[in-house]
Amino acid sequence: MLRLGHRAAIVAGLASLMLFDAAILRFPDAWLEIVRENAFDIVLANRLFGSGQRENTAKVVVIDIDRRSLDEIGPWPWPREKMADLADAIAAAKPAAVAFDILFAEPDDRSPAALARQLAKFTGRQEIADLAKALPDGDARLAKALSSTHAVLGFVLDPEKSESVAPPQILMRGAPPFKSLWSEAGAQGPPSSLAKGIEGLGALALPANADGVIRRVPLFVSAGGRLLPGLALEAVRVQRKAMGYAMQAEPPLLGIGDITLRLPPDGLLRLLPIEADRHAARNISAADLLRTPGNPALLDAVVIVGGSAPELGVLRKTPNDPLTPDAQIQADAVVQILSRRAPVALDAGTAVALSLINGVGLVMLIAGTELPPLAGALLLAIVLALLWGTAAGLSIFTDRLLDPLTPSLCAVIVFIVSSVCSYAVTHRREALVRRRFEQHLAPAVVQRIVDEPDLVKLTGERREVTALFTDVEGFTSMTHRAGPEQLVRVLDDYFEGCAAIVIAHGGMIDKIVGDAIHALFNAPLDLPDHPKQAVACAIALAKWSASYRGAALPKALGFGRTRIGIETGEAVVGDVGIRAKLDYTAHGDAVNAAARLEAANKELASTICIGPVAASRCEAASLRPLGRIALRGRDELYDVFEPWAEDTSIEWRERYLAAFALIAKDHSHAADLFEQLAAEQPGDPVPKVMARSLRSSA
Repeated sequence: MLRLGHRAAIVAGLASLMLFDAAILRFPDAWLEIVRENAFDIVLANRLFGSGQRENTAKVVVIDIDRRSLDEIGPWPWPREKMADLADAIAAAKPAAVAFDILFAEPDDRSPAALARQLAKFTGRQEIADLAKALPDGDARLAKALSSTHAVLGFVLDPEKSESVAPPQILMRGAPPFKSLWSEAGAQGPPSSLAKGIEGLGALALPANADGVIRRVPLFVSAGGRLLPGLALEAVRVQRKAMGYAMQAEPPLLGIGDITLRLPPDGLLRLLPIEADRHAARNISAADLLRTPGNPALLDAVVIVGGSAPELGVLRKTPNDPLTPDAQIQADAVVQILSRRAPVALDAGTAVALSLINGVGLVMLIAGTELPPLAGALLLAIVLALLWGTAAGLSIFTDRLLDPLTPSLCAVIVFIVSSVCSYAVTHRREALVRRRFEQHLAPAVVQRIVDEPDLVKLTGERREVTALFTDVEGFTSMTHRAGPEQLVRVLDDYFEGCAAIVIAHGGMIDKIVGDAIHALFNAPLDLPDHPKQAVACAIALAKWSASYRGAALPKALGFGRTRIGIETGEAVVGDVGIRAKLDYTAHGDAVNAAARLEAANKELASTICIGPVAASRCEAASLRPLGRIALRGRDELYDVFEPWAEDTSIEWRERYLAAFALIAKDHSHAADLFEQLAAEQPGDPVPKVMARSLRSSA
């Protein structure tokens, strides 16, 4: 039964593990992605960007078109001439690269020259077209400003276009090392009037995860079948003065000048967290720069031009801030590329993830079913600490991302299910044990059985026991004299007293039948010297019951003498009964013999009758022989004994033994001696009965 209960806890834990596996395989990828990405956020947040950052000397500055800039200069979008002024103010400081996180998708239509060209086209008048050449031209002005610095403009992927933008030079060794890329049919870039003066062109868009959080920046995308770089990567290439990129398939690496970067399989750079104060530290307001061009902070820096004003619609949700400007995200990517950091997930494959989940789940299944709750909880804490510590270590030292959250959830679920089921089984088992034994054994013994259930084989076992049976002399006639309430009260007090004595001597109350008590020694647990313990218990029972008979109510009812039988031998012990009512009891010759020996006290006039096997385990000097008798239902004769009364002298005992030894030679002489002994001890009926028996057999 215990094994079945233990098996139930294991089955419950395995079922929860299998259900967790099924959920991993059946849940939508978007849900699993959210869990994994949040786990990576936690792992990466445990060591902020600077703590694991390789040193680099490049500066990264963000020119911020903030709300103050809009208030001072005018609403967005700004005219191309104003953007040209901003580009000139940046160029005056001689930066290493300038990346505009702004899409210039269409030709200028707001400058005087642009308006004149539109009017000439509408009216068909050539003189207006000629006049346009002499008027201020926004695109021409911006193109000139861009050509005076190392400019990088942006493009966006467009599923409705078939055209793309010019790809960079890529030296490829092997096939492109990408399992998947962000791809669209085409791309929308700046007009040719602006593109001819720039040094780089990169993707502006930032992909969000299923929960809407931006965690990655494109290193490469695909448009119209062409491999195109992201804005941050292009800014680094221009800053390193590289003509193009070097790419190899195995291992997947990307070379940008003197920088080598691991290539993620999806072409997306997983961003590391960065302190919020570093965003503010690298920010320069566009209004301030236009007021004072040539800020020395821009010298040899990688400059990202973008905005933080809500009107620009470029605020994104990131793990650290729900309102992060696009330009700051691109700047973070630039810093990370320059630091040669490209974290790649280790457990992207389902087989790897399930192996880790099942390994952790099986460990916690064992903990939940085999360990005590506190020890299991401690092991769970250790497993969780190892998972998260390993994930943090891999992130810091190898730029590998391990998802510790999913296996942690599995570990917690499996442990809770298996431990709760195990606790329920254990609680049920303890309740069963207590229900079976708490009225039959000492509390300490019951607790030991509860703590060590394997000590007891409830399903049955053969073991040596000493059986003790009691009976109240003249009980039937007493029931006729006593009223129901009196009888119940006197028996309750009697059984309470007797049970306490049995339990105190290490015995187990097997059952109470009518006025009789059936007790076992050396069951259900081992009891050293159990025959001696049973005899000592019998002496205490006889002494207590004699005292109890003198109490008012028992005396008034004529409560009889307690007779006791004891024998030792092998018996089958265990649960016996029907499913609704099982009883832990014993069956065997020794048990039957103890019952017969108790009945033999009537013929022998003794109080305690001990069988030969139990007597052989006791000190010979402590027992007196009662003779050899036949037990009901048995063919052989049994030597039986009784403990000496405490008040008998040594001299009287020796004379008794001498008389007993004479039985084999001279019945008549032995009878004479027993009669003399009976006269000297009138309270001991045994010598008198011995003498009478010898006379009748002579």
